[in-house]
Amino acid sequence: MTSRAFISGCSGLTLTEAERRFFSESQPWGFILFKRNCDNPDQIRHLTADLRAAVGFDAPILIDQEGGRVQRMAAPHWPAYPAARVFGEIYAIDQGRAHRAAYLGARLMAHDLRAVGIDVDCVPCLDVPVEGAHDVIGRRAYGLEPEVVAALGQSAADGLLAGGVLPVIKHIPGHGRAGVDSHLALPIVVTDREILSQVDFRPFRALRDLPLGMTAHVVYSAIDPDAPATLSAKVIHDVIRAEIGFDGCLMTDDLSMKALSGSVTEKARRAREAGVDLILHCNGEMDEMRELAEATPLLEGPALQRCERALARRRQPDVFDEASARAEFQQLTA
Repeated sequence: MTSRAFISGCSGLTLTEAERRFFSESQPWGFILFKRNCDNPDQIRHLTADLRAAVGFDAPILIDQEGGRVQRMAAPHWPAYPAARVFGEIYAIDQGRAHRAAYLGARLMAHDLRAVGIDVDCVPCLDVPVEGAHDVIGRRAYGLEPEVVAALGQSAADGLLAGGVLPVIKHIPGHGRAGVDSHLALPIVVTDREILSQVDFRPFRALRDLPLGMTAHVVYSAIDPDAPATLSAKVIHDVIRAEIGFDGCLMTDDLSMKALSGSVTEKARRAREAGVDLILHCNGEMDEMRELAEATPLLEGPALQRCERALARRRQPDVFDEASARAEFQQLTA
């Protein structure tokens, strides 16, 4: 059975019978876990196995495991990883050390994730924050210069891939200028297109060959004053696909965030019409998930091809000495 073009959350630490039936019937392309779904390693292993059993195939399972304040799998069962900005601060002193630290941090996170059945991490965050922007990005960004963000983002992506975990570049084409938190309201960026191209888009151009990308719920008034990137054909086709050159699998940011107005059906339809491949829905609310499944078509055509190319990049982890890597990582980030 062909998958449907959405990624779904679930409500808790284990699947309910209603969720099992729904996932079996609706066949989402993948799943995403949040802190509400993560208690201990055995529990997550059972949950990821149950999610895949419900759809009957090796569905990708995503998580936001960035480090810093965005870390769904946390103490006491998993180590606290530094925010991305820490690697940027090291970069200002020693670029080689920073690259190695960013790579090793991601490689270690990949080890943690693969051990519990998770194979996609929504990292790296390639946004370039500017002075006066909301701190929703803040220290989640590797630095304040696009070349630093691109360089360290590439190292982190390489570490994930080496560990058998697919990276997701976010929030394309750039969330760093947002004046409000898109979880709560719609950011409107009024910066000139030329500046956006020179600064905000640059890290995404540099990493355009990575398999997966996540859109920004941000309006760029110089490009499309009427719709945020997630719902804008102009942004997706003219910027993300053409100028940036990203031809990977493109998913929305969470459709349930308050930046987007309208019903689940309307938002999903507009995102698909704009050119997004996959709809991401995270809150685990069954009524919304049912509505989304009814509004979302089966994957086909170029979208299906991009999704298949992305999954084809899943691989077994490289040989890895975890204890030595953790010791080196602690030394590099001390």
